[in-house]
Amino acid sequence: MPSILILGAGRSSSALISYLLKFGEASSIEVTVGDVSLQAARERIAGAAWGKAIEFDINKVEEGRKAIVGASVVVSLIPAHLHPSVAKICLETGSHLLTASYVSDEMKSLDNASKSKSLLFLNECGLDPGIDHMSAMQVMDRIRSEGGKITSFESFTGGLIAPETDPSNPWRYKFTWNARNVVMAGQSTAKFLRNGEYKYIPYQQLFTRITPVTVPGYGEYEGYANRDSLKYLETYGLHNVNTMLRGTLRNKGFCSAWNVLVQLGCCDDTYEMEGVNTMSHGDFLRSFVEGEISIGVEERKRLEWSGLFSNEKIGLAKGTPAQILEHILNKKWKLQPDDKDLVVMWHRFGFEQNGKKKTIEASLTGTGTDSVNTAMAKTVGLPLAIAARLLIQGKIGQRGVAIPVSREIYEPVLAELKSLGIELQETSY
Repeated sequence: MPSILILGAGRSSSALISYLLKFGEASSIEVTVGDVSLQAARERIAGAAWGKAIEFDINKVEEGRKAIVGASVVVSLIPAHLHPSVAKICLETGSHLLTASYVSDEMKSLDNASKSKSLLFLNECGLDPGIDHMSAMQVMDRIRSEGGKITSFESFTGGLIAPETDPSNPWRYKFTWNARNVVMAGQSTAKFLRNGEYKYIPYQQLFTRITPVTVPGYGEYEGYANRDSLKYLETYGLHNVNTMLRGTLRNKGFCSAWNVLVQLGCCDDTYEMEGVNTMSHGDFLRSFVEGEISIGVEERKRLEWSGLFSNEKIGLAKGTPAQILEHILNKKWKLQPDDKDLVVMWHRFGFEQNGKKKTIEASLTGTGTDSVNTAMAKTVGLPLAIAARLLIQGKIGQRGVAIPVSREIYEPVLAELKSLGIELQETSY
């Protein structure tokens, strides 16, 4: 009998688990949730008839293998660097694997092995990466089918907070995703193509070179470049475009304030600081400069709101600058029970059709219900859940290490998301 194993019961798992429990009940399929915290897994199952909670720790290899044996589909929400370990067990047990994480070189190396076992290891099937790939490919395939030639593609996505949430927060931001990933964002050089020229942005310049983005009905944002946009030229079939840029969206003013922390060295994760156990927030910030910190009014307002100049004790025994910064920010950036997050995605396609230059802009927005049922959890979890259902039902034939850019995957996933109220709105000019 088919079964589904979900690894990880953290903040992005709520919508995924709820969807698959309903599917399991309707189809008599067992859905198991495994987490290092058995209590967290039990809370997600909430007594569902076809649900089962287990303790799962991938570092306990034999226990991990026993948990995965018998699972038709494994959905992994554990930290990305652990996915290859799960994948290798899935090769042994004959289980398909789904993740929302970027394809690592180690995961990519399993392509032939997964194909030989007739398994699908589907990655980048969340929000960003995920819905961005699927929605972009759907539009680009349509443009091509109507005789258009794509000349440029830009895509930005952000997890933010709703306008009514924490109105005094000048960042307009809280942690709706992995906090460590936010603090460490952008530390590899960003690579992209703009107006026919290859561009490279090192980390120390990343938050000063931003792209303005306007989303209808929501206003103006700023975007910074993501990692390596160039690798998607081949993935999307965009060999002759003059612009290819993927990035992250933030509210106006965020990037210049965050850049202060980058330039000071607060996001460094390569060494541990001394005397952390007696250090205040202000001590932490001052330890990176001689004399006074000279920054702009708007930047100072955001740092002060975050308590970075205060005498409050950090509350850690030790830590790297990045770990300490994450801990300090989490005191103000942690979602409160009634907080609502906001997901914003925006694409712009430039193309030529019948001798004319045309543009399509498409945007997707979603607001969470509370700190558990977040828009981020929905948009990350539901694509994975839908893909798991399709695999169980035998509706996806693709095998090997893949991302969801084939019509076989993106059409049914996007159709289901639309029925759940998640879809892009388009304007053309």
